[in-house]
Amino acid sequence: MAFDFKKEFKEFYMPKNKPEIVTVPKANYIAVRGKGNPNEEGGEYQQAVGILYATAYTLKMSYKSDYKIEGFFEYVVPPLEGFWWQEGVDGCDYSIKEEFHWISVIRLPDFVTQKDFDWAVETASVKKKMDCSRAEFLTLDEGLCVQIMHHGPFDEEPATVAIMNEFLREHGYRNDFRGDRFHHEIYMSDARKVAPEKWKTVIRHPICKQEHSNEA
Repeated sequence: MAFDFKKEFKEFYMPKNKPEIVTVPKANYIAVRGKGNPNEEGGEYQQAVGILYATAYTLKMSYKSDYKIEGFFEYVVPPLEGFWWQEGVDGCDYSIKEEFHWISVIRLPDFVTQKDFDWAVETASVKKKMDCSRAEFLTLDEGLCVQIMHHGPFDEEPATVAIMNEFLREHGYRNDFRGDRFHHEIYMSDARKVAPEKWKTVIRHPICKQEHSNEA
């Protein structure tokens, strides 16, 4: 049976409907960076997703080609994920989607090296007749985070985020958005096939311990 990240690492893909604190290990991703409204028909974001899947499935099916990846085992392509931020905004403001910066990603198995990745980008570009050169091999170490499963449309996420923020205050933590630590979403539903009210999205935020003032 093919290795399935969602089943093998349930703590990172299937959180409960209430906030929980996790330490996320370092992982490698196929990544495409961009800016703008993700809902724009045929826009930059949708093009990025196409590049991600073209590269991901080229790697997944590599064992049927002449190219052999050392340590390869059959696996299910992990779900689409996204890191989101806006200049000068702590978290995300869904009312100004055109101001979004994003890194759209799909997780890679640990056996995939930079060399294997480069082969997949080149092969996908030829076979799919699309330029996949925007894809990059990205390593991220998210570390300490709070996460929750959000149910429903993306525009309703602020209510879920409010629950996360209250949880952090009660437990002595705060959000730690900075540098390469962003609002993170993992899309557990196929938005093309599932009604918005039934969408499941993991929301994950980087956190740190709340600093307490020594002042009286």
